[in-house]
Amino acid sequence: MKTAIILLLPLAILAGCKDDTASLDIPEAHILTSEAVGHYCQMNVLMHPGPKVQVFLADTPAPLWFVQVRDGIAYLKSPEQTSEILVLYVSDMGEAGSWSKPGIENWVDASIAYFVVGSDAVGGMGAPEIVPFSDRSKAEAFMAERGGHIMRLDEIPAELVLSPVETNSVEPQASE
Repeated sequence: MKTAIILLLPLAILAGCKDDTASLDIPEAHILTSEAVGHYCQMNVLMHPGPKVQVFLADTPAPLWFVQVRDGIAYLKSPEQTSEILVLYVSDMGEAGSWSKPGIENWVDASIAYFVVGSDAVGGMGAPEIVPFSDRSKAEAFMAERGGHIMRLDEIPAELVLSPVETNSVEPQASE
C-alpha cells in the first residue's frame, strides 16, 4: 500500500503542475485598434457603438472580433462552432465612457461578467444587445434605467442569440 502511494504521489504533483501551466495559456485581452474587423460583417469594429467581443481560439494568436456581444455569444453557442475557445472577452460597459465610446482596454472575461438581457439597448449592427458588466451593481443600475434582467453567460439560452431578430433600420440607439 505504501509503495502505491509513493508511486502515485509524483503523478499527482505533476498533474497539479499541468493545471497551473494550462491557465498560463489563456491569452490576455488585446487593445481594440483600427485593425480589428468584425468576424461576421468584415467591418471595422471601432466604427460601431456599443459593447464588443474578442474570442481567442486554441492555436490562433489573434482574436476573432465581434461588433455586438450578441454576435460573439452566438458564435460561442452555435452548434456549427467546433474550434476550442480559450476565452471570450467582452467590453465592460460599467467602465465605458459612453455607449458610443465603449472603450478599447476595458475587457472582462465573459465567464465572470454580468449581462443585462432584454433591455432597450441596440448594438452596433442594429440588433437588440446583451450588455456586459464586471460589477453587478453597475449592471443593476443599467437595468433600472433601460429594462431587462441580469444573467450570467452560462444562463443565456442559445435560442436567444441564434434566433433571427428585426434590426433597427435607423442609427443604433445611443446612451450617454
